[in-house]
Amino acid sequence: MIIGDNREKVIENIKAAVSREDWNAKVELGDPVLSLKERKSLVNSFWSEQDTLKGKVNNKIGHLIFNALTGLFTSTTKFVGLENLENLPKGGAIITANHFNQLDSLPIKHLANKTHHNLAIAIEDTNLKLPGFLCYLMNYVGTIPLIKTPSYVGTEFPQHLHDVLEDDNWVLIYPEQEMWWNYRKPRQFQRGAYYFAAKQNVPVISTFIELQTTDKLEKDHPNFYQNKYVVRVLPTIYPDVKLSANENSKRMLKQDYQQKVAAFEQAYHRKLDYDFTPWDIAGWRYNYQNKK
Repeated sequence: MIIGDNREKVIENIKAAVSREDWNAKVELGDPVLSLKERKSLVNSFWSEQDTLKGKVNNKIGHLIFNALTGLFTSTTKFVGLENLENLPKGGAIITANHFNQLDSLPIKHLANKTHHNLAIAIEDTNLKLPGFLCYLMNYVGTIPLIKTPSYVGTEFPQHLHDVLEDDNWVLIYPEQEMWWNYRKPRQFQRGAYYFAAKQNVPVISTFIELQTTDKLEKDHPNFYQNKYVVRVLPTIYPDVKLSANENSKRMLKQDYQQKVAAFEQAYHRKLDYDFTPWDIAGWRYNYQNKK
């Protein structure tokens, strides 16, 4: 399923970002643009609503929809490496994955369901204002919005994160931050997910999602084929209690990135490089008409 128009323009934005080595660049078109004041107001309203009757009812509905979408869009998803979760200690955890489309949380939700965990998702604050149906999902499927200000990142977000982890939930945090549509390669990471894991003393469940292109074209998008997912569950990464949060974040980030690179190379049978080619975009029909 493709959400959003002008995919070729998005691909051009990805190509330009690669050439600049700007691995966390925004490449989507039409993302909400809000002032800091508007973002603070939006997030404050979000949290205020969570404990109201309206918020509780919508959260029930949102989770039902989330589970239904998970069943619908990940029925063919395969899982490799589930044995890496066998000795996972009881309690909450942060889970990381590559970020390649608006619904790529669904295979991770499928994994959480398989292992009897609820899933929360850390999101950028402006995602609460995404258009249409995505706006509803962002507000009512257990998200934790993040405002990139020192006070919120340092105080409020960790408290919300703590509350969710205390309930034995998994929290999905994308270390690549921005979504690059159907981009196959792991990108350079930001340290936030690993810093919060160290501060909360919880493990990082490391995953890499492989995109397997089918021979079925996307509906209303004749230039793109559909993709299936393979969720590769990698060795779990634990904070070292003898290290500071900053030291842990650097060590855990490095291990997670190395694991995802190795998973990429195993999945696609090629060495990782960052020279852009059409192959980088899974399902792009250009691949199959102009193979290199």
